[in-house]
Amino acid sequence: MTFLVIIIILAFIFDYINGFHDAANSIATIVSTKVLTPFQAVLWAALFNFAAFFISKYVYGEFKVGNTIAKSVFEQFITLKVIFCGLVAAISWNLLTWWYGIPSSSSHTLIGGFIGAAVANAHGSFDVINYSKVLPTVYFIVLAPLIGMIVAFIITVIIVNICRKANPYRAENWFKRLQLVSSAAFSLGHGGNDAQKVMGIIIAAAMVAHGLIPDLKSVPDWVPFACFTAIGLGTLSGGWKIVKTMGSRITKVTPLEGVSAETAGAVTLYLTESLGIPVSTTHTITGSIIGVGATKRLSAVRWGVTVNLLWAWILTIPISAMLAAGTYFIVSLFI
Repeated sequence: MTFLVIIIILAFIFDYINGFHDAANSIATIVSTKVLTPFQAVLWAALFNFAAFFISKYVYGEFKVGNTIAKSVFEQFITLKVIFCGLVAAISWNLLTWWYGIPSSSSHTLIGGFIGAAVANAHGSFDVINYSKVLPTVYFIVLAPLIGMIVAFIITVIIVNICRKANPYRAENWFKRLQLVSSAAFSLGHGGNDAQKVMGIIIAAAMVAHGLIPDLKSVPDWVPFACFTAIGLGTLSGGWKIVKTMGSRITKVTPLEGVSAETAGAVTLYLTESLGIPVSTTHTITGSIIGVGATKRLSAVRWGVTVNLLWAWILTIPISAMLAAGTYFIVSLFI
């Protein structure tokens, strides 16, 4: 029972760091366009991260993304030690990428950690992986930013053509106001997608320990409530190193483009949440920012920065898996 409590606490720590690490996703464009101050922006994003709890529970009616995470490894290979080591690896990779200002995926580091520890527990066998759950997530490493990019490109082109004869000063003021709406919409998507991942881990731990909860349809309300609160508090803390990368290093963003990027990101997140696919909010908003930058000219996107981000995305799952496997062997010496 003590080990289960430690894992739940560790899961909430990961959830907090997830919000801290991914705060840039929700606030980067709204800060870079000076619509809100950094503190106002994280407060705004944190509020809607938490509000996503009510959307998931009462609009969607279930927590599909959390179920996908919990079932990414077959039940017979899940132990408390596997979950513990997966969380330790995920937290380590998140903190490392935050330190270097790399907007990597908290979703994929959690899945990688979970899988890596399970494979180590099975003495190197990859039969532990539930490919029907994991492969769609892997596909969306490419598809999520691509969808965000295409939708953002289309939205930007439509808006530019509609507003071609508008007064530039008045139009910019309107788009600054609209950024509050688009940022809130994206933060709702971020909270709904990311907080559920930790719920999946907690449910998996409870099932292993005592068979307490069969799935997320019967989860006690305190679990999602606590998860959404933790990610909201993490977002409130802000991850300023990553804000700089997301808000200005990929491409210079105007209020109009900020609205387009955040709206495209929100659409992508709502779509994937309805499908129960855990995607990276980082990948999604990055693709959306690239999409709005490409409407000006391809050279407006700093492709060197983008290529570095792509490498971080590709390496996240395997590195997290190796970290978790290494952690498992170390922990096995003592437990």
